Amino acid sequence: MAWKFVEHRHPALDDVGTRSYTSVGIPGDPFNVAFVGSEDDLHKKMLAAGWFPADPITLTSSLRIAKDSVFHKPYPDAPVSDLYVKGHKQNYAFEQADGGNPSKRHHVRFWRADRLDAIDRPLWVGAATYDAGVGVSHTTGQITHHIAAQVDQERDKLIADLQRDNDLVLQWIAPFQQQLEGKNGGGDKFITDGRLAVFMVK
Repeated sequence: MAWKFVEHRHPALDDVGTRSYTSVGIPGDPFNVAFVGSEDDLHKKMLAAGWFPADPITLTSSLRIAKDSVFHKPYPDAPVSDLYVKGHKQNYAFEQADGGNPSKRHHVRFWRADRLDAIDRPLWVGAATYDAGVGVSHTTGQITHHIAAQVDQERDKLIADLQRDNDLVLQWIAPFQQQLEGKNGGGDKFITDGRLAVFMVK
C-alpha cells in the first residue's frame, strides 16, 4: 500500500480568510468546512453524500424558484446566490432539499484556493448554511433566502453525511473563525463555535 503524506494544516488556509463576501464587498457567510482533494473527488464525494449541484442563476431558474417557493413545489436543484472570495464567485454550490419547498434547504458553497499542499492537492474552502425561508434582505431590500443562525448545525449535518464514506479523513482546525457571532451579507445573524471541519481523501 502506498502511503500519502498528510500535512497538519493545508497552506492555503493562510490565504483564504474566514468569510465570503457579497458582490459589493459586504462580509458574507463564515467558512466552516473545507475539502482537500481534486475537483472530481469533491463532486463524487458530495454526490455520494446526497448533496447535488445547484442550477446556475438564470432568468428561468430565478422565476422557477420564486414560483415554486410560493406554491410549495419541490426544486431540488434550485440556484444559489453568488458569494465571493478574492473577487471570485463560488466554484460550486451543492444542496439537499428539505421537504417539498425550495425556500428551505441545506446548502454549501465551495471556493478553490490557489495554493496546493505538499502533494499537489487543492483546498476547497466552504460555507455550509441552512436556508430557513425566503424574505426581504435586511441590507439590500431584495428577495432572498434567510439562513438559520446556528451555522454549526449545518456544518455538522454535512459532516455526518460525508462520514458515511470510509475513504475520507476528518480534521478539525480550531480555532479558525475569529468572529463567533455576526451577520452575513443579507443581514442574517450567525453563531459559530469557530471550528473548521476539513475533509481529506485518504
